[in-house]
Amino acid sequence: MTDDVRSRLLAATLVCLGRYGIAKTTVDDAAREAGVARATVYRAFPDGKDQLIAESITWGVGQFFSDLAVAVEGAPDFPTLLEQSLIHAHRAVEDHVVLQKVLETEPERLLPQLTQAAPQVQDVLRAYLTERLEGEALLPGVDREQAADWLARMGLSFILAQGQWDLSDPAAVRRLVRGELLVAILQNPGDPRS
Repeated sequence: MTDDVRSRLLAATLVCLGRYGIAKTTVDDAAREAGVARATVYRAFPDGKDQLIAESITWGVGQFFSDLAVAVEGAPDFPTLLEQSLIHAHRAVEDHVVLQKVLETEPERLLPQLTQAAPQVQDVLRAYLTERLEGEALLPGVDREQAADWLARMGLSFILAQGQWDLSDPAAVRRLVRGELLVAILQNPGDPRS
């Protein structure tokens, strides 16, 4: 089984999830969408539909954050990187066909799937943010990895449930990032109002 066929199956399954939802997507749907035989699906995912769907959602989450990293790679500084990340991620969640379909039709099935992927996502984000904090002037006593872990957790929570903050408003996101999230981490997070 090549990685290309496996990736095609994962992507095809996400398309099916957006079209039919979790409960109604079948192995046959994914095979047809990927242009492969049903037996190919079972060779790649021997445990069948449950494994296919779980791995497809995990793969989709990974793709989401890979796209996010590309979208913010040109940020001039760490606070701006966080601002752009929150805005981009919020917009991407709002525009994500599969996620919105499943949230609308069967949210009770999505939470367990996302919970499975959460530790991996947290680990990847923590590593990414730890690396980005490397050249930043941290406040005395702030541990870079612990700060990255906290920022990853907070960022994920805001992406999934923005609360009182309007993540489509760059000025609000700037106040959140510079006036709330980074004031306890960076020596100079920048003015949250400018």
